[in-house]
Amino acid sequence: MTLTGIALVVLFIIVFQVFVRKPNTTMKIATIPEGEYDPAVWGQYYPPEYKSYLRTKEIAASPTGYGGSEKVQKSVKEPEILINFKGMPFSVDYTEDRGHVYALDDLKNTKRINQTTAGSCMTCKTAQLADIFKEKGWDYAKIPLLELLPKLKHPIVCANCHDPKTMNLRVINPAFTEAMAQRGIDVKKASREQMRSYVCGQCHVEYYFVPTNKKVVLPWVKGLHPEQIYEYYSETPNEFAMDWKHPDSEAKMLKAQHPEFEVWSGGVHASSGVSCVDCHMPYMKVDGRKYTSHWVTSPMKHIKEACRTCHTQSEQWLIDRVKTTQTGVWEMQRTAGQTVAKAHQTIGKASKATGVNKTELDKARELVRRAQWYWDFVAAENSMGFHNPTMILTTLGRSVDLAHRAISSSEKALDK
Repeated sequence: MTLTGIALVVLFIIVFQVFVRKPNTTMKIATIPEGEYDPAVWGQYYPPEYKSYLRTKEIAASPTGYGGSEKVQKSVKEPEILINFKGMPFSVDYTEDRGHVYALDDLKNTKRINQTTAGSCMTCKTAQLADIFKEKGWDYAKIPLLELLPKLKHPIVCANCHDPKTMNLRVINPAFTEAMAQRGIDVKKASREQMRSYVCGQCHVEYYFVPTNKKVVLPWVKGLHPEQIYEYYSETPNEFAMDWKHPDSEAKMLKAQHPEFEVWSGGVHASSGVSCVDCHMPYMKVDGRKYTSHWVTSPMKHIKEACRTCHTQSEQWLIDRVKTTQTGVWEMQRTAGQTVAKAHQTIGKASKATGVNKTELDKARELVRRAQWYWDFVAAENSMGFHNPTMILTTLGRSVDLAHRAISSSEKALDK
């Protein structure tokens, strides 16, 4: 065959692929029975999504060296955790988070639960929350967790985020819906693009339990910034005064809980219209069909699909940039955590002295409470600061300053 003939054949193939053979981009919507939580059943109709969901079983270190899904105790790398959370369950068991498929197993096996643990702790660990809340309302929250656990069979699965009849995105966590309503946002009227972050934000958030009935509340009345949330807590909402009292400093402490949604909301990606799903569950292609990856993981594991749809730099440049940001945050986080630990110890020693100035001592306790809140807000957030580097580094700076002021006040308390 001549070169001209070969060229014509190649041209024919290209024309056929582009104009004649249409890729399979349409998807027939399957109707899944309400209450069907087995992802394998959903996977019969959505095989690429299900296959990618199963990859959440993979356990590996993060490409940048920060985070990852290996179940290791955080206190191994951050021994200050043992001091800062002394007297509460996180000093006993505080591991890296694993994939969604392990959510229920990790809840059942953690050393942080006991006979007094409230049922509200399972709110974000299973799709069965939808049925439980429909049946019991908020009363489920005060049922002992150990009584509810045997009834829970499925972790975070398809039904957490999808309506089984329409496949539309949905929120099943009532605490998120209520908190957004207080901010003037009706989740049911949200656009699809907004829902691509709301389905993640319904669980990746800060929260607390109302002491009387263990209802889950997201502390957003004053805003999503750590300072605004601390101001909210300072007013003792719903008679919630503290998560525990530190045995050394005797300060009334708060424990932050994975505030990814709050941190992301103030970052450059959110302000640019980039949703959580865009980065953590990017579009993929298989056999000409586009689908959303349900391997919820670090964008650094699929930079081409997650990052380079917007960024023109090379993959190596992008991962180096992320690692540089995370390294800076990690170093500052360690400094803040260690300074807070020193503050607890210094206050503890001062409180045992005779003739101590109680006014200065109480001031020191309030300062260390604030300092630890700012440190923990960052330490509990799973992006190692990347969701909002400017705010995160500022927050850690405040923590260090407040911790030093707490140490100074405790030393003044000893002045005769």
